[in-house]
Amino acid sequence: MAISVFDLFSIGIGPSSSHTVGPMRAARMFVNRLKKDGVLAQTTSVRAELFGSLGATGHGHGTPKAVLLGLEGHSPRTVDVESADDEVERIRRTGRLRLLGTQIEDAHEIAFDEPSQLILHRRRSLPYHANGMTLFAYDEAGAPLLEKTYYSVGGGFVVDEDAVGEDRIKLDDTVLKYPFRSGDEMLRLARETGLSISSLMLENEKAWRTEEEIREGLLEIWRVMQACVSRGMSREGILPGGLRVKRRAAATARQLRTEGDPLLHRSEWTTIYAMAVNEENAAGGRVVTAPTNGAAGVLPAVLHYYVNFVPGADEDGVVRFLLAAGAIGMLFKENASISGAEVGCQGEVGSACSMAAGALAEVLGGTPEQVENAAEIGMEHNLGLTCDPVGGLVQIPCIERNGMAAVKAVTAARMAMRGDGSHKVSLDKVIKTMKETGADMKVKYKETARGGLAVNVIEC
Repeated sequence: MAISVFDLFSIGIGPSSSHTVGPMRAARMFVNRLKKDGVLAQTTSVRAELFGSLGATGHGHGTPKAVLLGLEGHSPRTVDVESADDEVERIRRTGRLRLLGTQIEDAHEIAFDEPSQLILHRRRSLPYHANGMTLFAYDEAGAPLLEKTYYSVGGGFVVDEDAVGEDRIKLDDTVLKYPFRSGDEMLRLARETGLSISSLMLENEKAWRTEEEIREGLLEIWRVMQACVSRGMSREGILPGGLRVKRRAAATARQLRTEGDPLLHRSEWTTIYAMAVNEENAAGGRVVTAPTNGAAGVLPAVLHYYVNFVPGADEDGVVRFLLAAGAIGMLFKENASISGAEVGCQGEVGSACSMAAGALAEVLGGTPEQVENAAEIGMEHNLGLTCDPVGGLVQIPCIERNGMAAVKAVTAARMAMRGDGSHKVSLDKVIKTMKETGADMKVKYKETARGGLAVNVIEC
C-alpha cells in the first residue's frame, strides 16, 4: 500500500482525527453516495450508530457534532471552525438537517431527532476496528435506501466496509521509484542510492505530484501549523467539555518572554509550542493531523524548535523535515497502527515522537542510520503508553503529553547525533513491539475512558 506524506499530514478540525475528522469524512461520504445513487431526494430520514471507542468517548471527542457537519456536506479541511458550533446548534434547535447543505444545488432538508437518530453504543463494537460507525437512509415509507459501515482507523483515515468512496484506503498500484515497507529496506535504499531519507521520500512523492506541488503542499502544512501555534499562544480562557481545563500556553509564553534569551529556555518553548497546538485542538480549532489530532502538537513543536533555535534553518529544511517525518510515519501506519483505540497512546504520541525525532536528526545533518536511530529512540521510550483521556476529552493527559513528547523527540535526535547510527534495537523491532504491546493492552486503556486516569481522576 503506497502512502503519501499528504495522507499522514492533513488539515482538519479538532479535537480528534479518529473521532472527529474520520467520522465527518465518513458522514460526508455517505451523503455523497446517496447523491451518486440518485436517492438523495427520496431520503426522508437518516440514522447513525457509533460503536466501540466512537460510542464510548464520542461525546467528549465531538463525534456527534462531526457526524452532523459531515451529513450537511462539510469537509474537515474546509469547515469554518468559528461557525461550526452554531451550525450544529441550528440543527439541534430546529430539528432539521440539510443533507449536502454546503452544496446548495444538491441540498435536501429532512427532519432529524438527534437523541433517537444518532446513537452511541458504549459497549458494543464492530468486527474490523474499534472505531466503527453505521449509517442508514430511509424513504418516506420507511424502506431502506442505503446502509453503509465505515471504520475510522486513525489519523483521519476512513475505510469503507466494501472499499467504496473517494476517501477509502485501498491497495495503491502507483509505482514508486524507491518503495520501502520497513526501516531496514529504507536504510538499504539509502545506502544503494546515496540519498537521504527525505530525498527517498521526495522521489516517491513524485509519483503523485510535481516537485513544486510537493514543496508548496508541505509549506502550506507548515503555515497551518504556524497559525495554530500562534493562535494557541494568544488565546486564554477555559477549554470546552466540562473539565474546566485552563489554557496555559499563552500565559506561560508571556512569562518566558520576560526571562531573557529564548535559547536559554529552548525546552520550555518547545513544550509551549506543543501545548498551544493541543489547546487549540481541544477547542475544536484548525490543526494538522500529524499523524493524529491527539498527537498534533509534537511535530509542529519540534519544527518550531528547528526554525527558531537551529542556525541555518530555512524552508528547504522544513520541507525535508516533513518528508523524513512522513517516511517514518508511513512505517508505523503500514506495520502497526497510529490509532489510540487500537494500540493506545503509544500509537499516537509515541509515533509522533518517533517521527519528529527522526525528522529533526535529518535536518541536523544526520546520516540515514542516525535518522533511523533517532526514530527508534523516540518510540522505544513511549512503549506501553495508554490512552486514558479523562472524561473522554482530548485534554488530560493529552495536552501535557504532547509537550513532554516534543522535548523527548529533541533529546532523542540529539542523542542519535552523538552516535554513529549503530544501535542494538532497530526501528523495525520497536514498531513490532509497539504493535504487540497494543494487542496485549486491555481495552479499557485504549481510548474508551474506562481505565487509568480516566477513572482515577474525580471530575469536578
